[in-house]
Amino acid sequence: QVLLVESGGGSVQAGGSLRLSCAASGGTYRFYSMAWFRQAPWTAREGVVGIEPDGTTTYADSVKGRFTVSRDNAKATLYLQMNSLKPEDTAMYYCAAVWNRDNSYEPSVALTPARYRYWGQGTQVAVSS
Repeated sequence: QVLLVESGGGSVQAGGSLRLSCAASGGTYRFYSMAWFRQAPWTAREGVVGIEPDGTTTYADSVKGRFTVSRDNAKATLYLQMNSLKPEDTAMYYCAAVWNRDNSYEPSVALTPARYRYWGQGTQVAVSS
């Protein structure tokens, strides 16, 4: 069982930055595909960015050039650096993980919620205009 705990959310003005963290425990972190998702009220959960065990990344078009994902396997921690934030980035942000020892990668499913088995409780991000 993998436990994921997000932190770093908060309230910022448009144009500001936040850095989210996701601490993982209970598994061999380096063999997991990780991802960030977000969900605003009354909307479906949306994939933001995924990162595979070998570091391959998949970004949603809406965040390309503004958000950067990274992972520290020694600390079993996933990060999301969010710059140039917009009001439409306001959402609950979730960390997700799935075992991927073979580092298999299919871009079309990298940001699909159904791919991921483990989920954190989320951290709220609010961006005001």
